[in-house]
Parts: sequence; structure tokens; C-alpha cells
Amino acid sequence: MGIESYRSEFPITERYCFLNHAAVSPLPRRAMESVKTLARQMSMDGIAYYSQWEAREKEVRDLLGRLIGAEARDVAFISNTSEGLSIIATGFAWRAGEKVLSIQPDFPSNIYPWMNLERVGVEVVVVKRREGRFSIKDVATALKPGVKMITVSSVDFASGHYCDLEGLGELCKEKGLILCVDGIQSIGVIPVDVKKYGIHVLAAGGQKWLLGPMGCGLLFVSHEVRDLIHPTHVGWKSVIDEEEFFDLRFELKRDCARFEPGTLNLFGIYALGAAVELLLEVGVDQIRDKVLATNDLFIQGLKSRGLKIASPLDREERSGILYFIPPGDATRCYLHLQKHNVMVSERNGKIRLSPHFYNNEDDVTHFFQALDSYLSLS
Repeated sequence: MGIESYRSEFPITERYCFLNHAAVSPLPRRAMESVKTLARQMSMDGIAYYSQWEAREKEVRDLLGRLIGAEARDVAFISNTSEGLSIIATGFAWRAGEKVLSIQPDFPSNIYPWMNLERVGVEVVVVKRREGRFSIKDVATALKPGVKMITVSSVDFASGHYCDLEGLGELCKEKGLILCVDGIQSIGVIPVDVKKYGIHVLAAGGQKWLLGPMGCGLLFVSHEVRDLIHPTHVGWKSVIDEEEFFDLRFELKRDCARFEPGTLNLFGIYALGAAVELLLEVGVDQIRDKVLATNDLFIQGLKSRGLKIASPLDREERSGILYFIPPGDATRCYLHLQKHNVMVSERNGKIRLSPHFYNNEDDVTHFFQALDSYLSLS
């Protein structure tokens, strides 16, 4: 199938020009249908399909592993990125005076879990971005004795800068540090290989580029560091013999399922599984190329109108996110575009575009028609 043929998977295209996947994506048709099937089973047959649901859970865990180059046993289901990063931050055996290095500014999900450690004597060492960017040299220069972990967002939500994950992995290997990645703004649109890049931890909610639902995502923890992180929340599913309810033995599972204390979000897993199957079917390499090509059209059109691009344009630093600065008030521009059924985001005086692989030239045309009508009023 050609990549254009997948547009029919997204009913939203019948009503909107949707360019906001860095916020919350629309569900593909197959994800919606998977949830409807599950709901029908639960409504009509109770738990008669329980073994089938368990089998699907394992399949989706494997799909997520394939997506990031990991083994299924190294993947846990989480509710959101914040939960995944908090599992790592609070579960690591910190000692007073030790440090975590953080790249900032960043989205609060990847700041507050680390600030929360200051109450137990852990220092947050900050590397400041410059116009959204930072370099491996910046990180290496900022390292201090006592730093145990580096935490970074693969893509900066406020600029679209894609960082050198492989370079960070090499630095962490050289220095004996743990590399923890917030991957929510890259997983699904930029290929990643956690083993190749030397990533020890990766957390991502499913509601953005993964095209999944809110409330379900993935946490990858490498076997190399898994025993260094103790679950702070445990329950009946945390242990090896989870179906033994009477002769209890507190033996944590040896894989990443130890971080899943109780009943999982099955509706979320079904929807996320269907979405990830779609991404793997299309191919993340092809998705990246299509998204960058679509953003090239936006860049060309914005420049021809004399508007400033506020995102990196070098290919190795580009992501699916593209910012520009509109004339006048950015909120007014955002509301005007929304009125014309163009869905984008406004962030800190800039307009953020974030198309996915199913967006096409018709969407680009629609966007610029709406933008031109705004510019004519400015």
C-alpha cells in the first residue's frame, strides 16, 4: 500500500485540517474499532474472553518492543510519561549528595519528578538550552562528581529540536551513567533503537505520535539497570506468581512487568496496539521522511510570506515539530486558524505545526488559505 492510502484510517480528515500531533492525536479508525470490539465482548460475555485479552496484552507488549528495538520483557505499560519517569526517579536507590543532570527548559513531566528528589538530598544539575538546542559538549562540560543519571527529552516540545541520543548514549557509556529519555515527542515519528543508542530508560505516553489513546503508554527499562530501580508501587501483579491469592510470596517479577502493580488499562492497550500495528505497517523510516517532506512545504510557504521559522532546520536536529512566529498576537492567530478548522497549538508566542504521515498537500493548502486570511487582517 502507498502511504497516501492510509489517509482513510483517519476520519478526522473529513472535518479538520489536523496538524497537532505533538498535543493529542486523533485515533486511527482501526484503534477505534478495536476498542468497540473489546467493549462489546465485555458487555455481552463478561470475562469469557479473559484469556484472549491476556494474549493480546502480550502481543502489544511485543509490538512496543519492536517499535523501539527492545525485548518485550523490557517493556511495561504505564498511564503516561509522568508516571514512567516518576517510577524511575523515586525507585532508584539514591544517596544524599548524588546528582541527576537535566536538560532545561523542558516539559514539566521531565522536570518535576527530579525536583521531587531534592527533599531526599539529590541535586538537579541543569544544562540550559540555547534557542532550544544543546550539545553533547554542553552536557560533558556540566558533569560533576556524583552525577548518576542524565535525563533528557528526545525532542524539545518548545522548539522541535531533536537531540543526539546516540551521542548521549556514548557519553553515558564512557562515564558509567544511566540515560533516561522522555520519548513522547519522537516515538512513532522518528526511528529509535534503544540498544544501539545506549538508552537505559525510555518513557512515552501513547497519545501523541504513537496515535494511541490518552492514559496508556510504555516504559522501557534495560535489563542492565532494572535491578537498580525498586518499584515504589506494588500490588498483586508485581509478583512472579500473580495468580496465587492465598499462599503469598513477595517475589517481584524479573522483567519490567514488576512495574505494573495491578489491573491494566485494557481499553488503552487495545487501542495503542492497533495504532502501533499501523505505524509498523507503514514503517517509521517512511513516516519520518513523509513528515519532514510535509514540513518542507510548510517551511517554503512560511518563508515566502516573510515569517520566521523558530525550529531547527538541519536534518539531524529536525523532528515532526515546526514552529513559526506569526505577526501580531499568536493567540489571535491560533484562534483564527481554529475557526477555519485548522488544529495547531500556540506555545509561548509561537504557532506549532506537527503533521503526521497521513497529512497531505491538501492539508498544506488548507492551512495556508486559513493563514492568508489571518494575514490579510493583520
